Amino acid sequence: MPEEVLFESESAQSRNDIAAMLRRVADNLEAGDAITLRAGDESVTMDPPDRPTFEVKAEREGPADGPGELSVEFEIEWDENGESGSLEIE
Repeated sequence: MPEEVLFESESAQSRNDIAAMLRRVADNLEAGDAITLRAGDESVTMDPPDRPTFEVKAEREGPADGPGELSVEFEIEWDENGESGSLEIE
């Protein structure tokens, strides 16, 4: 299935700023509100269903014998037709 990027932003942020952004997303999810992502004059608003799929991924990219780049990715996904899977994190 082809992928269409609707919004993308990448910039260095303090840990506190990242935590504040994640908290705003969490607050909107908990309240059942849509999530608006905005950077400059670009923005997108998405309204996740009650039970979207939540994916958490830790990755290391780079050579096996040298320093690489580490990342933690959080992804909330759902089908546009409203169907979604389920995931449990312990």
